[in-house]
Amino acid sequence: MNNTTEVTQDMLFQKPVKVLLSVLPCLFFLYVNGVMLFALLSKPLLLESPRYILFGHLLLAESLQLLVSIVLYILAVTMVRMMIFVCILITLLGRITVKLSPLNLAVMSLERYVAICFPLRHANIVTTRMTGVAIALMWTFASFDFFTQLLLYISLESTGFTVLRICHEHPFKLQIYSTVNESITSACFVLVCTVSIYTYIAVMITVKSASSRDRNSSKPQKTMLIHLIQLCLSLTSTLFNMINSVSPWKINPSMAVHIQYVLFLCLIIFPKCLSPLIYGLRDHAFRPVFLYYFTFGLRTTVKTFPKS
Repeated sequence: MNNTTEVTQDMLFQKPVKVLLSVLPCLFFLYVNGVMLFALLSKPLLLESPRYILFGHLLLAESLQLLVSIVLYILAVTMVRMMIFVCILITLLGRITVKLSPLNLAVMSLERYVAICFPLRHANIVTTRMTGVAIALMWTFASFDFFTQLLLYISLESTGFTVLRICHEHPFKLQIYSTVNESITSACFVLVCTVSIYTYIAVMITVKSASSRDRNSSKPQKTMLIHLIQLCLSLTSTLFNMINSVSPWKINPSMAVHIQYVLFLCLIIFPKCLSPLIYGLRDHAFRPVFLYYFTFGLRTTVKTFPKS
């Protein structure tokens, strides 16, 4: 009895510390992403390039996933009771944003593939209109899981939408929900990996053939490698869902809570924080604009940039 009381008191003490350690990095990187988006919007010339349109969409997707993840975490920790319909919408929105980021990175890889392997046709193939179509298709594919799960819940569950309950991470308890979600996630994973690996190999072959003529030919290869690194960071969220769905944990319950918290930080929070920052700081055209607004105009001056 005394051991149970000590564990409970220890968890009560650690809970606000954990929430603080989770929320503060999220707030900082949401601010960073917001500055990046503002920097993009402040330079219309950058938004004329499909490359930066896709980067802006990546920033939006990563920020949404960060926001939804931390909201779900706070709701689970504080055990707030809410209408089940609101809980379902928040959870499914999180699943949409999980799939948006890798899809966006795959499209960015395709854009660089066309720019490097078909430079003369790039302006005709990759237009702002086609970029808008690609973004619409991304949202359509990512939302397929949302509407499927929602229709299944309406058809199979007898619980009313206005019933109050604690919003935890998995409001869908029937096996069919996990089967549908895993199938769609696997299809997304295979599609994104196939596109990314194919474009990277194609770019490597093109760069190798041009290496004897151009000293800067390795730059496109490095860009594609950055996309692959970002893709790996983005797919860690899927890895978290797979690990976290393994139940029951074959260890002490309090230890399982600590492990889940560490996995949440390492596989959800930090990868989503670092992915856009890596790409934004590496881009030579965007970096001066970002640093100018991030340092409130003290770091550097903004120059006029050519189209990429």
